[in-house]
Amino acid sequence: MYPVLYETGFASQPTAVDRNDGMKLNDLYITAAVRCAPPDNKPLPEELTACASFLDRELAGLKNLKVVVALGKIGFDAYLNYLKRRGVIDSKKSYVFKHGASYSMPDGKALLASYHPSNQNTQTGKLTREMFVEVFQAAAGFADR
Repeated sequence: MYPVLYETGFASQPTAVDRNDGMKLNDLYITAAVRCAPPDNKPLPEELTACASFLDRELAGLKNLKVVVALGKIGFDAYLNYLKRRGVIDSKKSYVFKHGASYSMPDGKALLASYHPSNQNTQTGKLTREMFVEVFQAAAGFADR
């Protein structure tokens, strides 16, 4: 992920190996819908619900947020659920997860969907480097960078 963030201008260097390695994120914030790694990396609905308040607080603190890149369907649905809780959308029906999909949300923000950059997706070719770069190039455009 970091090489793509570096290539698209969102990171100061192409690798991150330690929290003190000098990596700086530019106009980017990374968070997770779930705060623990559940078995088989498949969180249960109860785990997503239990972690929702953390996501709510983090997103509420991002005052200059223009675009959200949701990594995977879990992240995509978590963001839509956040918007439902905030009363921004009434239903998730209009928003279908598909890699590369983009949506203009009622609050003026953009939502971009990407397959998650997990080994399962990258090793099988479901998500290629080029596909991932395209998503973050689109994000840079929505962020007026």
